[in-house]
Amino acid sequence: MAGDPPARRPRLLVLGAGPAQLGLLEAARRCGLHVIAADRDPQAIGFVHADERAVISTDDESALERLVRAREVDGLISPGADWSVGVAARIAERVGLPHPIDAVTASLATSKTRQREQFARAGVPQPRLVADGEEAPVPCVVKPIDQQGQRGLSVVRDPRELDAAVEAAVEASRGGGYVIEELVDGPEVTVNGVSVDGDFVPLAITDRLTADPPAYGVALAHAWPSVGDVHGAVRAARAAVAALGVSQGPSYTQIRLAAGGPRVMEVAARLGGGHDAELLEAATGVPLNDLALDFALGRPIDPTLLGGEQRAGGACVVFLVAPVGELIAVEGVAEAEAIEGVGWVRVYRRPGWRFGPLLRGADRAGAILAVGTSRDDALGRARRAAEAVRFEVDADPA
Repeated sequence: MAGDPPARRPRLLVLGAGPAQLGLLEAARRCGLHVIAADRDPQAIGFVHADERAVISTDDESALERLVRAREVDGLISPGADWSVGVAARIAERVGLPHPIDAVTASLATSKTRQREQFARAGVPQPRLVADGEEAPVPCVVKPIDQQGQRGLSVVRDPRELDAAVEAAVEASRGGGYVIEELVDGPEVTVNGVSVDGDFVPLAITDRLTADPPAYGVALAHAWPSVGDVHGAVRAARAAVAALGVSQGPSYTQIRLAAGGPRVMEVAARLGGGHDAELLEAATGVPLNDLALDFALGRPIDPTLLGGEQRAGGACVVFLVAPVGELIAVEGVAEAEAIEGVGWVRVYRRPGWRFGPLLRGADRAGAILAVGTSRDDALGRARRAAEAVRFEVDADPA
């Protein structure tokens, strides 16, 4: 009726507005939601996609709950970040909002030690943990119990490196906890999937490709389709997700394809933080970001969206790194995006950002999504695009 006020758009609170949340934030705006984004960084790159900005740390549970109540949000979501999955689940339970997993499941999914215990009970293949008081075998892996993106993770190949590795893990951990586990050799794959009423649906298996050591240009890539044991990876992922009690919502499972069979490294009960959803949609047509929004708002899931339709012979996301120093300017983005098959180039950092030595995740400068007639074709296009992007830095700022 003429003169009636416009209908109230569903309000969604997104925990985080950094690079890992960009795809979900873009999808939420596309879907016509009223987006409230919370991030402690007032210059967070994803704020541009939000209707409202809340400069609040995603660790500040009480402040976020007050925001949820004050703004009468209809759902909240933590894409691309582990710790705030538990924050979102607990707030949703207290306020009475929909959420794909409950607080108990979230506590399992966000703790590496609890995950390992659940996997052991369920017989899920995993790396062997070093028990308290046991001498650590070398080589081994040391990592914090409550971090993601390999923050604080060290591969120890000499016993003299162990103390420093433990110190780094403790420093990175929110609670000061760490684990030591055997080093499992073999290629690493990621299984992206969703669970609907307890039924796990695998959507895409990608290979994690790393440059060792990382070099200026590209340090990491996610490539589809995987060339590894995809059937074994899916079986392991299904068992791992079930062991944690994840019966609804998106998940991604990192797996090592060891000589003796797949080993589950960890499960995240959320969207991946490396543009996994956008890669999946470009490759298979499955709108994983849109599905995650439906889960967050308690909407029914359309099963026809889970099938998808292959759109490319291969696809990849490659991550950009820059030289050490203070960022002055970025050039060549338009040139890179003009390369055939390149879907987008995202630059994460603004002038003034200081890049340190190449670490895991924190100093990524940007990312490129590309498709091709094959996996190698997509990777080749992405690498050509990466060569076109130039980061001008001051290596010795005053």
